[in-house]
Formats: sequence, structure tokens, C-alpha cells
Amino acid sequence: MSPRQHPSHKDLLTNVEADEAPRAALDAIIVPNGRTAPYLRQAIAAAKENDVFLLVLCSMLGDASSAALEAKRAGVRAAAIDIDELPAGLVPTFATDQLLIEQRFHRKVDTSLKRNLGLLIARLAGWERILFLDDDIVLPHPADVGAAAGLLGEHAVVGLANSGMPDNSVVCHALRDIGAAQETFIGGGALVVGEAAFGSFFPNIYNEDWFFLLDGLRLRPSAVTGTAIQHPYDPYRDARRARGEELGDTLAEGVYGLLDNGGGLEDADVKYWREFLPDRRRIIQTTIERVQVAELDAAQKARMVACLKAAIGRSHLITPELCVQYLRAWQTDCLRWRKHLGRHPRGIGIEAALAALKIDTLAQPGPGGRISSAVRRRSSGTPSAARV
Repeated sequence: MSPRQHPSHKDLLTNVEADEAPRAALDAIIVPNGRTAPYLRQAIAAAKENDVFLLVLCSMLGDASSAALEAKRAGVRAAAIDIDELPAGLVPTFATDQLLIEQRFHRKVDTSLKRNLGLLIARLAGWERILFLDDDIVLPHPADVGAAAGLLGEHAVVGLANSGMPDNSVVCHALRDIGAAQETFIGGGALVVGEAAFGSFFPNIYNEDWFFLLDGLRLRPSAVTGTAIQHPYDPYRDARRARGEELGDTLAEGVYGLLDNGGGLEDADVKYWREFLPDRRRIIQTTIERVQVAELDAAQKARMVACLKAAIGRSHLITPELCVQYLRAWQTDCLRWRKHLGRHPRGIGIEAALAALKIDTLAQPGPGGRISSAVRRRSSGTPSAARV
């Protein structure tokens, strides 16, 4: 089994045209929100067209009150939560987090926390089919989510195909920019998830969605359909991005390379990583050399090289033993997450779910009797939800 990084993992997915897929209704759209309220308009429009509940999990530039107001204006049932104000312990402490803190690979990113909280709320509420939708994703055909939901009968997860800015790591962007073959995969930015996959979780590492797609050993039955468009962004703006991605990109590419070859996580032993890591570094070093002689703008070339050097520098801190330790800790966390879910009631509805998580609500009538709520900051630090 060749320990090499592959340019594509598309053969792991079932590809279905949206107009050929069966249709099913979603229960909710969940948005990990870190941008201002106008970025939510795509999610709000999709929620309105599909007549589903919208759950917005806010931090950074996201604001629950502003998000709820946008939803109210559109007549969409919604709950918006400022996650920084929520009680501790809603999501368990994971062994993978502790390992990365000890090894100085920890990333101060809250996307995984938001998605895991979304899974917990979905289970309590009794939702069976949800769409995770990032706030920088455009859905040109919102009805595609119905096609994706319809495929959940045979698949645990269904991603919408990204036809916009490729959602790759910095290293993979550089490979594409020098003309090397490099494809994308489905991801959490536009991912329809069935109840059977709620027992999976998003670890706090780059490519967390690739780990979510696994059942602990192999890939869950996964499909791709429809279209999503990723907003453009500059992958080379800050070399720290490449540095922070390297461990997650290495682990995910290594594991998915095994899956491509018919293997599984049981094959990801120290011997495998001893061979895979030098290949990963060879790819990065070769890419640096090709960028340096490429006909690119000098400033762009310098930024690309700086990012790639940051990535290979971080790669040299990754050992085969760390890779094995992480995967073992992740498998332990998979069990921990399922046990955590099992401690909570199931199918109690969204209002009772918020109450069970100690998120207070203040009811007010909304348009057409629909419910929209904003879980916002209060001076006491206790989260509250104003329904509008």
C-alpha cells in the first residue's frame, strides 16, 4: 500500500446529479457564524425556500441579535446563539485537544465547537436531516439541499459540490497554482447530515470535517450532489494559516490515501507514517522549487514561498508517533462523544432542547405565528433568547 498523498479522493464518493436524486425535507440549517449579519442572507434564503428552522451559532463578528433580526425580516423560524456566553460543559473535553495543547499544535478556532453544539441541539430537538452551511457559501440552487437530503436514505452524509473558490489547504492551493493536479472533496461548509451520523464529531484540527466523515475506522457512506459556491479568499495572506493547517492536512491526506487504496485506520501505524511524512515534505519542497521558477508576480511568489516554508517547517515537528497518538486519541473521543450524546434526552423539540441546555427564552409573537429567537449576551453573562 503506497504511502503517498493523492491529488483526488473523488472515487470514495457516490456522485449523483441533483435532478436525478430523490427528494426529502430538511429539518434545519445550522450556520457556524463568524461574520456580520449580511453574510447570513444566503442561509436565510435557503431556510425560507425550504421552510426549515435556522440555527445560527455566533462568535467573533457574528452577533445573535443581528442574526435573529435578519431572520425575522425574512419571516424565517430561527434561533441565534452567542456561543461565548453558553454554559461550560455542553461539549466534552476531548483527548485530541489535550494532546495538541501538550504538543503545541492547538488551534484557537471555534468552528468545530459550533458544529458539535449544532449536532447536540439537533439530537435533542429530534431533527433527522440537517444542513451545515458556512456563512461564506452561496447556494445558487437552494432546492439542491432537498436532493441531498433525499440521498440520506442510502448515505450518512451528502456534500454539495463546490464550484467556487476551491476549499483546499494552502499547500494544495499552491499545487493547483503551479499547474499540478489537485481536486477538492466534500466538506462541512455545505454538508447535509443524517441522524445516523450525529454520533460522529468534529475534532478541533484542520480538516475536521474529513474526520467527521469517518466512523472511527472507515469512511461513512458519502455522496456528492448539487452545487455550492465558496466565496473567494486569499490563501497566502498569512503564513500562519499554512502552519496551523499542516498537522490536520497531513493526517487527513494520509488517512484518505489509505482509504483510496482500500485500507483503513488500522493500517495507519508508525511504519506507515514513517514513509508518508517524507513524501509529504517532498511534495512541499518540490512545490517551493516550482513556485520559485514559475512565471508569477514577484510579490505573489514571495507570499506563496513564505507559506510553503511555514508548512514544511511545521511538518518537521510532526513525528510518526504523534500521528499514531492523535488517531488513537480521536478514536477515544469518538466513543466519548457518543456517550455524551446518550446522556441527553432525544426528540424533545427545539424549545425544550434550548431549555435543557439552560438557554433561557423570552417569548414574543413573531410574523405569522412563527418563532424566531436571539440568544444574546446579558450583563449577567447568562444567555437568553428573545423570540420575535
